[in-house]
Amino acid sequence: MIHYKTSQEIELMRESALLVGKALAEAAKQIRPGITTASIDAAIDAFIHDQGATPSFKNYNGFPYASCISVNDAVVHGFPNDVPLKEGDVVSVDVGVFKNGFHGDSAYTFVIGDPGGEILQLMKITKESLYKGIAKATAGNRVGDIAYAVQEHCEKIHKYGVVRELVGHGLGRKLHEDPQVPNYGRRGSGVKLNEGVVIAIEPMVNLGVKEIWYDKDGWTVRTGDGKASAHYEHTVCVKKGAADVLSSFEEVEKAEKENEYLNSSYY
Repeated sequence: MIHYKTSQEIELMRESALLVGKALAEAAKQIRPGITTASIDAAIDAFIHDQGATPSFKNYNGFPYASCISVNDAVVHGFPNDVPLKEGDVVSVDVGVFKNGFHGDSAYTFVIGDPGGEILQLMKITKESLYKGIAKATAGNRVGDIAYAVQEHCEKIHKYGVVRELVGHGLGRKLHEDPQVPNYGRRGSGVKLNEGVVIAIEPMVNLGVKEIWYDKDGWTVRTGDGKASAHYEHTVCVKKGAADVLSSFEEVEKAEKENEYLNSSYY
């Protein structure tokens, strides 16, 4: 069942979604060689609570952390741990915030130093595909229009592996609601998009093959060939004419550019 949001509910969701962006910016300030992802997660957790909110992911279906931090060949749902980050690491951070009865959800991929042109190009194209998908999140279109836009850009044009098993989703009072929003599909297929539905659009794109596998922790998803993956996500409200992006990368990108260890040359 799809839950349509009122204008008042959308503004409450915007507050949650913007707070996610601020939490991602806090992560961007922390990332450097030698720091652990467990330390970054602790900073995110503290920041969210300091804002009078709670981390959506913590204890969700047993997930024990405030954020998913996925490094290199980890696609999504990575467990923060005590392994120090190093030069060349690709670090995807996914955060959810619950405030005023509604969730916000967003993700961003960072890289420390110079990982090589191949990975920088993967990040650029994946980030571009997010906005190509958002451009299709308008009333009257269908979920397949979003899916096709992402897949065409990443897979058909640039030959990357678009993950099939994991998808974007509706969200609101629950972290995951209908409809599912895949990153692959046919134009004109799937659920029709009407004004007031809020969805998380989140391309998960691999440098190599599209296949994945689950690590022994039961959560961390890894690429089938061990190559890097990128992940970007926005919380988006379907509108007539143009989608309303409720989350923001503005503070994230500012923090990314100000951090001497992070490479923002890919966009």
